[in-house]
Amino acid sequence: MSQNQNLPDLESMIELCDVCHHHHPHLPTEAPADEVLYKLADLYKVFGDPTRIRILYALSGGELCVCDIAELLEMTQSAISHQLRVLKQSSLVKFRRDGKTVYYSLADAHVATILAQGLDHVQE
Repeated sequence: MSQNQNLPDLESMIELCDVCHHHHPHLPTEAPADEVLYKLADLYKVFGDPTRIRILYALSGGELCVCDIAELLEMTQSAISHQLRVLKQSSLVKFRRDGKTVYYSLADAHVATILAQGLDHVQE
């Protein structure tokens, strides 16, 4: 008995169209450039970490310093700083200095919209 006999037939798992349609007026005429699509994929990868999502939700209430975020999320400041670095590199958060303290906030309204729409989607 072969090992593959216990596996489902891959052909039966793939949904195929019996009729090929060549007219799709509702589809965009041109996809964004590959470079743009790679940037978009990278953006969604950043949203793929629950800690980063929690930080973004904390910042959706207004600007916070690292120690405030760490306290809210019950994590170390080092762990929060690491995730904030990733969020900054992806232009999802911005910061401002006030003396020795650095305050973080969401980069713009788009970030809050992405969070809200994502939450709406998963709660449907």
